[in-house]
Amino acid sequence: MAEKIVQTAGRAQLGEFAPDFARFNDDILFGENWNNTDIDLKTRSIITVVALMSQGVTDSSIRYHIQNAKNHGVSQKEMAAVITHTAFYAGWPHAWAVFGIAKEVYADSAPALSEKERFQNEIMFPIGEPNPYGKFFTGQSYLAPVSSEQIPIFNVTFEPSCRNNWHIHHAKSGGGQMLICIGGRGWYQEWGKEARELRPGDVVNIPAEVKHWHGAAKDSWFAHLAVEIQGEDSRTEWCEAVSDDDYNKLK
Repeated sequence: MAEKIVQTAGRAQLGEFAPDFARFNDDILFGENWNNTDIDLKTRSIITVVALMSQGVTDSSIRYHIQNAKNHGVSQKEMAAVITHTAFYAGWPHAWAVFGIAKEVYADSAPALSEKERFQNEIMFPIGEPNPYGKFFTGQSYLAPVSSEQIPIFNVTFEPSCRNNWHIHHAKSGGGQMLICIGGRGWYQEWGKEARELRPGDVVNIPAEVKHWHGAAKDSWFAHLAVEIQGEDSRTEWCEAVSDDDYNKLK
């Protein structure tokens, strides 16, 4: 399955000032358009660089798209050929300017995107900082608050193979938790039941007093929103870790 392009820059920078433009940028241009599969991402990246160079755009926009082309498999040799070819039609000065940016992007010293950075580009919510509840997890996880008013919502991100311990959300009434999956692939399991595979768009409703765990698949990052359901005298009881034997049986 092709990598899905997810963009959040519009809402992050212009969400309040120009919400319609932000929506068009994130959901239409980088949503529907970039995720159209009639053209592969490598070809689409090259077309975008050519279009920007032809207009004389030599700012951060073309730097981003040259980096994007590199990330989608355009080699340094291919990029040099693309810029050279376009120079005959778009102008020699434009080529000189774009070559200066391309050399920096393709320089050996240019830092490659980390796996965390790559996954951040796939999801629309921030990954956040290392999880302060890490002692109740096997592996590395991250926590980012999404809403602290009305209903507490957090984005929880798991590195591959990371999962939390078995745990129970206690409450005299109400309580429990809802998970909304937003990226990668993961697992959810209730005590005494088979594990359930989770993918973006899946929703898990966890009643109070149900012992369970959730986390990433062995070969994938995973992120979900954790929605804390309000209840009377709510608290979380952390139990034993999910055993490696049980976890490794999951595919």
